[in-house]
Amino acid sequence: MTQASSTQHTNQFEPVRPERYDETYFLNACEGYTEFISSEGVLLSRRLDQAFEIAHVTSGMRVLDVGCGRGEILHHCKNIKAQAYGIDYAPAALQMARDFGDVYQANAKRLPFPSHFFDRILMFDIVEHLHPWELKQALAEARRVLCPDGQLIVHTAPNVWYDRYAYPLVRLVRTLIGQGEQYPQDPRAIIPANLSVHVNEQSVMSLRQVLRQAGFHARVWLDTPPQRREENGLFRITRHVLFNWPPFRWFFEREVFAVATVNAGQVVRRL
Repeated sequence: MTQASSTQHTNQFEPVRPERYDETYFLNACEGYTEFISSEGVLLSRRLDQAFEIAHVTSGMRVLDVGCGRGEILHHCKNIKAQAYGIDYAPAALQMARDFGDVYQANAKRLPFPSHFFDRILMFDIVEHLHPWELKQALAEARRVLCPDGQLIVHTAPNVWYDRYAYPLVRLVRTLIGQGEQYPQDPRAIIPANLSVHVNEQSVMSLRQVLRQAGFHARVWLDTPPQRREENGLFRITRHVLFNWPPFRWFFEREVFAVATVNAGQVVRRL
């Protein structure tokens, strides 16, 4: 491999630059921006609310929000008297989140906290922004700072199997009924900002595997936001089948959730 081609290969997998995550991104593209703007952080979007509910954060817990973004999760932690900490490497995020809790400019691959410090670590909508090598390091750090009886909660979207296998069919059907302009060839282009920041979408199987390799035992599953569309009976029946019956739902459900704990064997080996 020549020096030029080696450099090109390295650059291909460089981290997304923090400048990509500016205020425009957080207020126009980042999940939950509509609810954040309308309520100044009081309300959460459906998917963030669901992920936060799964975490079962209670009073007195030490909670780390990795990639805290605007800070609304920190706000909700404080409301139930949890000790909330947030990290983000984007200056715009730190500016927006500083009024909601203790925030630090840091990288998910190197957390500025002692080992076994947190009862909950939240990774909401960050996995898809980390290249595989970055995700491996970030999960190693999460395992390091998580208490032996703590939990790592993950939400990531989209389900990569939807984008790869189901979306082309959805796009074809929508094109045939005259709605093709709403469905670009690349599904990331539905939210144009995602074209430059989504680098590592997951399926249930891939997320379970990467968590296991990082030393976690994880329960991983799929879900989808409610589809409140005015459609005829045939479409409603088809949607019900595709989103509820295996194996179709493995491809059509769009969001991936996980609750992970440190494997007992991993704890023993570290002690």
